Amino acid sequence: MLGVSFPSYPFIRLELLAWVGLVPLLLSLKQDDSFGSAYRKIWLSMFVFSVLSLWWVSLATLPGGILTVIAESFFLTVPFLPFYLAMRSAGFRYALLSLPFFWTAWEWAYMGQDLSLGWLTFGNSQANLAGMIQYADITGVWGVSFWLVLFNVLVVIYWMEKDVAAVRRRVLAAAVVLIALPYFYGRLVFGERVSPGDLSGSVRVTLVQPNIDPFRKWELHTGSDMMGIFYRITGRAVFREVPDLVIWPETAIPFFILDTRYSGYFQSLYMAVREWRVALLSGFSDIEYYHPASERAKSGRVKFDSTTGRHFETFNASLMMNADGRKPQVYHKNRLVPFAERVPYVDYFPWLDRFTFSLAGISSWGRGTDTPVMKFNTRRNGTVETANIICYESIFPGLVTGFVRNGAEFLTLVTNDGWYATSYGPYQHVAIAKLRCIENRRAMARCANTGITAFIDRYGRVYDDMPWWKEGTLTADVPLYRDMTLYTRFPDLLPKTSVAVSVLLLVVAFSGIVRR
Repeated sequence: MLGVSFPSYPFIRLELLAWVGLVPLLLSLKQDDSFGSAYRKIWLSMFVFSVLSLWWVSLATLPGGILTVIAESFFLTVPFLPFYLAMRSAGFRYALLSLPFFWTAWEWAYMGQDLSLGWLTFGNSQANLAGMIQYADITGVWGVSFWLVLFNVLVVIYWMEKDVAAVRRRVLAAAVVLIALPYFYGRLVFGERVSPGDLSGSVRVTLVQPNIDPFRKWELHTGSDMMGIFYRITGRAVFREVPDLVIWPETAIPFFILDTRYSGYFQSLYMAVREWRVALLSGFSDIEYYHPASERAKSGRVKFDSTTGRHFETFNASLMMNADGRKPQVYHKNRLVPFAERVPYVDYFPWLDRFTFSLAGISSWGRGTDTPVMKFNTRRNGTVETANIICYESIFPGLVTGFVRNGAEFLTLVTNDGWYATSYGPYQHVAIAKLRCIENRRAMARCANTGITAFIDRYGRVYDDMPWWKEGTLTADVPLYRDMTLYTRFPDLLPKTSVAVSVLLLVVAFSGIVRR
């Protein structure tokens, strides 16, 4: 039930199964099993959950897909460890009521680790249920996870108390309130009127979807070929749509165009942007060189080119170019896919780099450290500030709120979901992006190499998109906002509270104050 409740193809809507997906497992744990027996039961459940939700990762890299499923299944068992301890010390019902805090605290703590995939955050299962998750602008996805676990707990208690009518009535009333509050809050939000001070106009954005097979990119095209494809598609769209901003997808420019070796390509791109009279945001590969005496070079964390004698680091990055000739603005991806883009903790143990699972030769990226906003000029609204999220980064709530707090008026996301063929992986990816829009009340322009290029409003609803496996462009007006939600201002409030409450609950359980 947990596995199929996560977003998949648009015609499959089973997210309500997550409301009861934990019930069978929790009821089975009521038995007085040994820790080993209970853990095997928990791990097997989480393994099935991970396989059903993440099998598509193996389409890009089979070893990486297998490792992802195995690792996630173990990480998902962690909230059940304090649950089991609390159950042994203070009883099953005490452990049940503690579980929402344990679960939320662990999801947040896990998300901050290098080894975190974070894709299976429980609240992500509800990403397409826009009418019920608008309260994420207060709690973030953490509140949705907390709500789901709590609802599962109420169902378990209702099931257990078959012979106690008074308890069942109270549990049923609590469940009704738990459903009614998000529902009516959603109705209230959808009916709101945005104040003129919060809405600061709109920008016209064109998204370019080149539909290039990422596995065969270099077999079929040279660097000149790929730039030619983008010039051709963009030139037609700019003439027809007259946008303020054009966006190309992740690694659309798959070479170091800002390096002096590629100055000819850069001049060609700059002349094109001047001719189009628009700003261009594009994914690209960046490189930085370090002096041999620098701390970075001495750290052993960067690569060394023996032919030139230079230390260097490469980055999955994005650049913003304006038609006025200003220096390109560059962002280096902060959160990298474990093992596929960067091996966790390689900063501390450089020898781990050998365990990278390369995707079409792409691996071992350097990691960015800041969340800068990018500025560009528009015809109607002067200078506009935006945030660029690169692919996998969209699953990290705290990273996106950092961009918004820095001034981003709307969000952009560049990605390449072509690695996952026609699986439902890309649909999961776009669904998770909807949560980032709700949390921060920002619209998003999402540009993919193929599947799924789309525009998402501040309520997490797609208002325009284009099909997979199609070369073309998509243009729409994107509203700009300046207001900040409670979650944007205090993104860690609920999870940090859950950590504190979890510690308190375990202390109380071990103290003997509550009897089994």
